[in-house]
Amino acid sequence: MSDLIAKAAIDRRLAEIVTPVIEDMGFELVRIRLMSGKNTTLQIMAERPEGGIEVDDCAEISTAVSATLDVEDPILDAYTLEVSSPGIDRPLTRLKDFETFEGYEAKIETSDMIDGRKRFKGVLAGVEGDEVLINIEEGTVGLKFDWLIDAKLVLTDDLIKEMLKARKAQGFDETKFDDVIEARGPEEE
Repeated sequence: MSDLIAKAAIDRRLAEIVTPVIEDMGFELVRIRLMSGKNTTLQIMAERPEGGIEVDDCAEISTAVSATLDVEDPILDAYTLEVSSPGIDRPLTRLKDFETFEGYEAKIETSDMIDGRKRFKGVLAGVEGDEVLINIEEGTVGLKFDWLIDAKLVLTDDLIKEMLKARKAQGFDETKFDDVIEARGPEEE
């Protein structure tokens, strides 16, 4: 089965450890990735079941997950823990995501060639059984969820407008934030 939440074996192991912690706090794991390079980063994307997450929620998740990972100690090297929202042009990692974002543009990649291609870009048309439907130039295509290796929303003006509208509907109040004060450097004075 395709696992877009946790692709690599270490990611799946980490998901087993952190998912109960995140779910007990009332959130859902959207994606987890251990990324190596110059520095190792454990990236966790989470949200509420109805969508959305605040900065304070990310901080709480980070604290709880850190404590659990300190006990379990599954990562050998030093790492940075990064907890965030999935963002506007979010990854689509669960079958329900394809229903939730029906009508929005997405990019989908499959593990094997389907009708001579692996990449599909078009408008999501929902879910039928275990298939993700996407409207592409040639018509509507059904792709089995198990075939998918990557999927994400495409950042469009419509998507941004809808997300802002949804944030307002959830009671997001921009007036609660401090005013941005422009700072001038010495060369500007």
